[in-house]
Amino acid sequence: MGRTRPKTRKIKPVITENTSEGPAPPPSISSLLEKAQSLIVQCEYELAGRFAQRVLQREPGNVEAKEMLGVTQLERGEILAAKETFQSLVPPHSGAPVAPPPSAYLYLAQLSDDDPHLALRHYQSAVDLLSNQLKGKERAVDPLSSKDDEGETKRNIVRALIGMVEIWMDPSYDLCDDPAAEKTCEDLLNLALQTDPGNTEALQALASVRMSQQRPDEAKVCLEQAWSQWKDLDLDDPQLPPISARLSVVKLFLELSLFTPALLVLQGIIASDDQDVEAWYLEGWCFFLMAEQAQENGGELGELTWDDLAHNARDCLDTCQILHVKQEHPDVPLLEHTRELIAKLESLGIQPSPEIDGDDEDEEGWDDVEGSDGDGDVEMS
Repeated sequence: MGRTRPKTRKIKPVITENTSEGPAPPPSISSLLEKAQSLIVQCEYELAGRFAQRVLQREPGNVEAKEMLGVTQLERGEILAAKETFQSLVPPHSGAPVAPPPSAYLYLAQLSDDDPHLALRHYQSAVDLLSNQLKGKERAVDPLSSKDDEGETKRNIVRALIGMVEIWMDPSYDLCDDPAAEKTCEDLLNLALQTDPGNTEALQALASVRMSQQRPDEAKVCLEQAWSQWKDLDLDDPQLPPISARLSVVKLFLELSLFTPALLVLQGIIASDDQDVEAWYLEGWCFFLMAEQAQENGGELGELTWDDLAHNARDCLDTCQILHVKQEHPDVPLLEHTRELIAKLESLGIQPSPEIDGDDEDEEGWDDVEGSDGDGDVEMS
């Protein structure tokens, strides 16, 4: 038998002749911008773009909304639209703000890969604006957040300077053959390290330049200084460089035959994202190079045999190939090289594992490789 509900009297709202519910006030501009930003963080780019558009319908010149709109267009592959949006934020566009945002120039530099000279001008404009901000000429700094704000500004300056170095070093542009290229890169990186001493991205870029100059010992020192600043950080630490930057470090390690640190960095990347195609490729390539070196050393490298290393290489490369096809990854040369390495291993009798179990094999591999680099050095510290 259920409970008897008490009888309640419904109270009718009192409506007078002069009272009425008007339309709800529209959301504030700041709340719309905040919502758009949160959606961008959540990778909800289409919806974020709609919120940015709502702001621009009410304030067509809102700089922050235009920046967010450009970002959402870029992330959705609308390259031409994004380029037009960012161009509207800088001179000579008639609607450009008096103080253009440096980020617009940074995006335009990256979108000008067909014109390296234009890209360099965009990067330089961003550096000039950011440097003025750093000196306090463009805006007043909130003392409560000045330290964090200053650090971010310095990092953005460094990234712009590194972007310029990468253009000068890119073999697809004629700039790399310019007699001034080497000194220009040196000057840009010196400025980067003066702006933010010890910056890991600048040290990494300097290591890359030293490698191109056939100065591997100096490259190793730069790379060690960069890696030492983040190698012991937890995988969820915000100070940890993004995966793309860590993959670049791995490539430099491999160029220097520093296999142990390369594998340790890759271990962290795959632990964070076991679907990363390039990480599996580089791990397979690393084990392949180690197997070649073991063969030259009589069949062993440290405590690992050639057979161990070759099978590890095969497992990683097979995983890379599977993920590449599954994801329809755009890097075709990477897949071609992966298949070439697999074919070489197969010709040497290295067959695929019955069941690829990356976690178990990785754990076993780290215990084994922890002690030796390919060049016989102890692990970098």
